[in-house]
Amino acid sequence: NQPLQQLPTMVLKDWFIKRTMNDENVIKFGDFNYEGEEDIKSQIILSHTSRFATEYINALKYRYGKKYDKVPNYIVTRDGKIIELLEPKKYSKYVKDQNISNRSITISLENLGWLEKEPLKNGYINWIGNIYNGKAFERKWRDYFLWQPYTEVQIDSTIQICKKLMGEFNISKKCVGHNTKVNGVNQFEGVVTRSNYTTDVTDLSPAFDFDYFKKNIEDE
Repeated sequence: NQPLQQLPTMVLKDWFIKRTMNDENVIKFGDFNYEGEEDIKSQIILSHTSRFATEYINALKYRYGKKYDKVPNYIVTRDGKIIELLEPKKYSKYVKDQNISNRSITISLENLGWLEKEPLKNGYINWIGNIYNGKAFERKWRDYFLWQPYTEVQIDSTIQICKKLMGEFNISKKCVGHNTKVNGVNQFEGVVTRSNYTTDVTDLSPAFDFDYFKKNIEDE
């Protein structure tokens, strides 16, 4: 067996994803409201938080006297932690259409979303004032140009939890593989994004590596 430090980067990434499929590394957190439970799931919907994960979770926990009912099942942080807010059988009003929400599992990635350059400074700022001092991803999409990148470990953890859920709920190992609107996406079985449903949102953004994600979801 070759020492890990001597393996090529892509081999290490594949090893990480396959190795952690069965690891107990999901953090269960909170006692959030939900609408109901459904044993049969056919779709995983990816979104992002549009703010720091700690702020997002605190907002979910304390908004409307702890009765806020738009809660995703999971959050994947920028350092790759997987946080379970609702058990995957449970669903909330995170997706407005109950016919979609009751048969889907929602995963929100920690990401600030679209950015603007801070005046007279080197950093960037998002719509609620969160500051990002790293390198922005540049691509014109849905009236915005600058985006916070998603991290590699975050995408790998998202692949990990998606594969785990696909196995548990017999969800098709397919992925739309892009972030533009798709007519009839509610009938798609596999992984989609919120932006596949409507042009009114920007998650997931163009900064997400859809090619890498799709390859690892669909290739066995």
